[in-house]
Amino acid sequence: MENNTISKHTSFYAIGLNYKKADAEMRGKFSIDAQSKSNLLQQAKTEGIESLIVTSTCNRTEIYGFAQHPFQLIKLLCENSQGTVEDFQKVAYVYKNQEAISHLFKVGTGLDSQILGDFEIISQIKIAFTESKALDLANSFMERLVNAVIQASKRIKTDTEISSGATSVSFASVQYIMKNVENIGEKNILLFGTGKIGRNTCENLVKHSKNEHITLINRTKDKAEKLAGKLNLIVKDYADLHIELQRADVLVVATGAQNPTIDKAILNLKKPLLILDLSIPKNVNINVNELENVTLVHLDDLSQITDETLENRKQHIPAAEAIIEEIKEEFNTWMNGRKYAPTIHALKAKLNTIKEKELTFQRKKLSNFDEEQAELISNRIIQKITNHFANHLKDEETMVDESIDWIQKVFQIEKAK
Repeated sequence: MENNTISKHTSFYAIGLNYKKADAEMRGKFSIDAQSKSNLLQQAKTEGIESLIVTSTCNRTEIYGFAQHPFQLIKLLCENSQGTVEDFQKVAYVYKNQEAISHLFKVGTGLDSQILGDFEIISQIKIAFTESKALDLANSFMERLVNAVIQASKRIKTDTEISSGATSVSFASVQYIMKNVENIGEKNILLFGTGKIGRNTCENLVKHSKNEHITLINRTKDKAEKLAGKLNLIVKDYADLHIELQRADVLVVATGAQNPTIDKAILNLKKPLLILDLSIPKNVNINVNELENVTLVHLDDLSQITDETLENRKQHIPAAEAIIEEIKEEFNTWMNGRKYAPTIHALKAKLNTIKEKELTFQRKKLSNFDEEQAELISNRIIQKITNHFANHLKDEETMVDESIDWIQKVFQIEKAK
């Protein structure tokens, strides 16, 4: 039977790690590519986990789902990544029930992003939900929760200025380049990898640098050509990478490889080169720092950049949190209603059974028994009694699980499934 609420038998958990405690190397160990995610979802299905979603970005890897114990989800993560349980215990977190719900709201609305106001994660959450739903791994609780987070994200974007201007890793990358490279419009920029961060970085470079010397290289050339067609850029074959590296003044690496794609062995440089590695796991070998004319910057370094725009966003956090609380309260009202509705229906059925027995007894006992009047009065009493119980269960101060147990015991109602 589908579990649409947080119950005593299974709990809703958020487990994972992010940039706050896990450095890029550790996040790389736990990163999950498309095939690993598919394997994880299939494994969850065979192990009887009935609802979960999985997100893995440059800043975090997380699983949200129902389990009897969080280790069920931790085990799934470790068995489908390069991370170990020991690693997980050092840097990760586990949130349960309301804490897990609150965490997903913070993540999905950009309040937990490495760069405050970065809303790119919400699209990852949407994709994760779609993938899980396709495998029948997203119950109505998960669907309602994800939709509530999406709603909060939209409201915060519309009603606050926490996302005013560009606020993402790609924007921070371009900001760094603009501040640290003189005459950027005349420099040769090479973008290696055209994933989402690579595409966004490229678009921001074109918009802000007015540079007409941007070259794209991707292992799959047609992907680079599609992006280049939109932005009127140059595309080169992957085989030409070593040549283009010698020409470049700025190299942006945004590949999705599990191992470094750039190291000092392929850098035969004749001039200084600024390298920005926007990949998780890191795709630029740290040994490039041994070359005196190379400057290597990783996305974790970019997140430390604070400017007036980002500082100003902090004043809008309270407004964003108020929106989250409002929508979260609506979700919790729905969730509790789903939890106690079966018990209220069962209570009403029980009272109707008592009523029918009593009316049958009175029919036999009284010769002038007014059946219509008795039916009307008893139905009104039953409705008033069930309303009292429903209002009690709706009260924010009520311990819903305990109250449901009490009602079931007192009225000898079979536990609702």
